[in-house]
Amino acid sequence: MADKSKMFVYPKDVSAFGFDWGKLALTVAPEVNGAARFSGGVVDLPSGKGHTRHNHPGAEEIIFVISGHGEQMIEDETGNPVVAKVGPGCTIYVPESRFHSTLNTGDQPMQLFVVYSPAGPELALRELPDFRLLPPGGN
Repeated sequence: MADKSKMFVYPKDVSAFGFDWGKLALTVAPEVNGAARFSGGVVDLPSGKGHTRHNHPGAEEIIFVISGHGEQMIEDETGNPVVAKVGPGCTIYVPESRFHSTLNTGDQPMQLFVVYSPAGPELALRELPDFRLLPPGGN
Protein backbone atom coordinates (compact mmCIF):
# COMPACT_ATOMS: atom_id res chain seq x y z
CA MET A 1 0.00 0.00 0.00
CA ALA A 2 1.63 3.24 -1.12
CA ASP A 3 -1.34 5.57 -0.67
CA LYS A 4 -0.23 7.96 2.09
CA SER A 5 -3.86 9.03 2.72
CA LYS A 6 -4.67 5.47 3.83
CA MET A 7 -1.62 4.98 6.06
CA PHE A 8 -1.87 8.24 8.03
CA VAL A 9 -5.48 8.84 9.06
CA TYR A 10 -6.89 11.45 11.45
CA PRO A 11 -10.36 11.02 13.02
CA LYS A 12 -11.52 14.23 11.30
CA ASP A 13 -10.77 12.65 7.91
CA VAL A 14 -13.26 9.76 8.19
CA SER A 15 -16.98 9.38 8.77
CA ALA A 16 -17.83 8.71 12.41
CA PHE A 17 -20.49 6.66 14.16
CA GLY A 18 -22.51 9.10 16.30
CA PHE A 19 -24.57 8.06 19.33
CA ASP A 20 -26.32 9.74 22.25
CA TRP A 21 -23.28 8.73 24.38
CA GLY A 22 -20.52 9.96 22.04
CA LYS A 23 -18.85 8.93 18.80
CA LEU A 24 -16.46 6.44 17.21
CA ALA A 25 -14.24 7.38 14.26
CA LEU A 26 -12.75 4.25 12.67
CA THR A 27 -9.28 5.21 11.46
CA VAL A 28 -8.12 1.64 10.76
CA ALA A 29 -10.52 -0.83 9.16
CA PRO A 30 -10.93 -2.91 6.01
CA GLU A 31 -13.21 -0.24 4.51
CA VAL A 32 -10.86 2.63 5.46
CA ASN A 33 -7.42 1.36 4.51
CA GLY A 34 -7.61 -2.36 3.89
CA ALA A 35 -6.55 -3.53 7.36
CA ALA A 36 -7.15 -7.27 7.31
CA ARG A 37 -6.74 -8.56 10.87
CA PHE A 38 -8.06 -5.77 13.09
CA SER A 39 -9.87 -2.45 13.16
CA GLY A 40 -9.60 0.52 15.44
CA GLY A 41 -10.42 4.11 16.04
CA VAL A 42 -10.98 7.01 18.38
CA VAL A 43 -13.91 7.14 20.79
CA ASP A 44 -15.01 10.46 22.26
CA LEU A 45 -17.17 10.39 25.40
CA PRO A 46 -18.55 13.67 26.80
CA SER A 47 -18.52 14.17 30.57
CA GLY A 48 -21.08 11.94 32.27
CA LYS A 49 -21.63 9.80 29.17
CA GLY A 50 -20.61 6.26 28.32
CA HIS A 51 -21.56 3.19 26.41
CA THR A 52 -23.70 0.60 28.13
CA ARG A 53 -22.89 -3.04 28.76
CA HIS A 54 -22.27 -4.88 25.49
CA ASN A 55 -19.95 -7.42 23.95
CA HIS A 56 -18.30 -8.23 20.63
CA PRO A 57 -18.95 -11.92 19.89
CA GLY A 58 -15.80 -13.64 18.64
CA ALA A 59 -13.57 -10.58 19.06
CA GLU A 60 -11.10 -9.23 21.59
CA GLU A 61 -10.78 -5.50 22.27
CA ILE A 62 -8.04 -3.22 23.49
CA ILE A 63 -9.01 0.15 24.94
CA PHE A 64 -6.32 2.78 25.53
CA VAL A 65 -7.26 5.89 27.53
CA ILE A 66 -5.81 8.95 25.77
CA SER A 67 -7.41 11.57 28.02
CA GLY A 68 -10.07 11.93 30.69
CA HIS A 69 -11.10 9.74 33.59
CA GLY A 70 -13.75 7.11 33.95
CA GLU A 71 -14.92 3.74 35.17
CA GLN A 72 -14.36 0.64 33.09
CA MET A 73 -16.39 -2.50 33.72
CA ILE A 74 -15.44 -5.91 32.33
CA GLU A 75 -17.27 -9.04 33.38
CA ASP A 76 -15.11 -11.91 34.58
CA GLU A 77 -15.41 -15.43 33.18
CA THR A 78 -18.41 -16.14 35.42
CA GLY A 79 -20.28 -12.95 34.47
CA ASN A 80 -19.47 -10.91 37.58
CA PRO A 81 -18.67 -7.25 36.89
CA VAL A 82 -15.13 -6.08 37.65
CA VAL A 83 -14.91 -2.27 37.81
CA ALA A 84 -11.80 -0.10 37.85
CA LYS A 85 -11.12 3.63 37.72
CA VAL A 86 -9.12 4.44 34.58
CA GLY A 87 -7.28 7.47 33.28
CA PRO A 88 -4.71 8.61 30.72
CA GLY A 89 -2.19 5.93 29.79
CA CYS A 90 -4.27 2.98 31.00
CA THR A 91 -4.55 0.04 28.61
CA ILE A 92 -7.64 -2.12 29.08
CA TYR A 93 -7.90 -5.65 27.69
CA VAL A 94 -11.39 -7.02 27.01
CA PRO A 95 -11.26 -10.80 26.41
CA GLU A 96 -13.13 -12.35 23.49
CA SER A 97 -16.93 -11.96 23.71
CA ARG A 98 -16.74 -10.48 27.24
CA PHE A 99 -19.38 -7.95 28.30
CA HIS A 100 -18.01 -4.50 29.20
CA SER A 101 -18.94 -0.82 29.54
CA THR A 102 -17.18 2.53 29.89
CA LEU A 103 -18.40 5.65 31.70
CA ASN A 104 -16.74 9.07 31.68
CA THR A 105 -16.82 10.09 35.35
CA GLY A 106 -14.69 13.21 34.90
CA ASP A 107 -15.69 16.79 34.18
CA GLN A 108 -13.78 16.84 30.87
CA PRO A 109 -14.27 14.83 27.67
CA MET A 110 -12.76 11.34 27.67
CA GLN A 111 -10.94 10.08 24.59
CA LEU A 112 -10.05 6.46 23.94
CA PHE A 113 -8.34 4.51 21.19
CA VAL A 114 -9.95 1.11 20.66
CA VAL A 115 -8.77 -1.91 18.67
CA TYR A 116 -10.96 -4.88 17.67
CA SER A 117 -9.51 -8.20 16.57
CA PRO A 118 -10.67 -9.52 14.27
CA ALA A 119 -12.18 -6.52 12.49
CA GLY A 120 -15.92 -6.30 12.04
CA PRO A 121 -17.80 -6.40 15.35
CA GLU A 122 -17.88 -2.62 15.57
CA LEU A 123 -20.06 -2.56 12.44
CA ALA A 124 -22.92 -3.98 14.54
CA LEU A 125 -23.06 -0.55 16.19
CA ARG A 126 -24.84 0.65 13.05
CA GLU A 127 -27.90 -1.33 14.23
CA LEU A 128 -28.31 0.64 17.48
CA PRO A 129 -31.40 2.87 17.61
CA ASP A 130 -29.43 6.07 18.31
CA PHE A 131 -26.84 5.46 15.53
CA ARG A 132 -26.20 8.21 13.02
CA LEU A 133 -23.42 8.46 10.46
CA LEU A 134 -21.47 11.70 10.83
CA PRO A 135 -19.63 13.09 7.80
CA PRO A 136 -15.86 13.58 7.99
CA GLY A 137 -15.16 16.44 10.38
CA GLY A 138 -18.79 16.34 11.59
CA ASN A 139 -20.13 16.41 15.13
